[in-house]
Amino acid sequence: MKATGIVRRIDDLGRIVIPKEIRRTLRIRESDPLEIFTDREGEIILKKYSPIGEMSTFARQYAESLAQVSGQMTLIADRDQFIAAAGGCKAFLGKSISSQLEEAIEKRENILAAKGERNFIPVFGEGEGETEYVNEAICPIICEGDVIGAAVLLNNDAKGKMGEVEQKLVLSAAGFLGRQMEQ
Repeated sequence: MKATGIVRRIDDLGRIVIPKEIRRTLRIRESDPLEIFTDREGEIILKKYSPIGEMSTFARQYAESLAQVSGQMTLIADRDQFIAAAGGCKAFLGKSISSQLEEAIEKRENILAAKGERNFIPVFGEGEGETEYVNEAICPIICEGDVIGAAVLLNNDAKGKMGEVEQKLVLSAAGFLGRQMEQ
């Protein structure tokens, strides 16, 4: 465990403020759920909770199936990182999403774009290494009205621009995963 040197007092309602620098570093936003753990030494551990991370095995299987059917690189992300990857991009499993993808997810944007187009965004976080891709289809995963992640299809075929079929596939994937979380 790493000490920060920051000390906070608990208020009369039992609350404690997590410093802004820590929230920014860990990408904790207002209303983000946190899991609370305790250990035998009396330490309290706060961990960012990822609802879609709870079904990572299922998401992985779904991504593999989607990659097989579509022939595209397939990624499923929560709001911070990729929790499932298939079709030649498994190296990005557990890697951070880009701030642009995070913003698109927050705004609930569906994206279908080719490199060079105005709405094309990088999906991988800075310093996470870049894989070559020239086409992308992105759809936010929504569960009970809350955005919890995104389904992403990528390809590196400059001649094979993504179209309505890929857009429908990624919309289906996001819709299905969102409904699975509701159960």
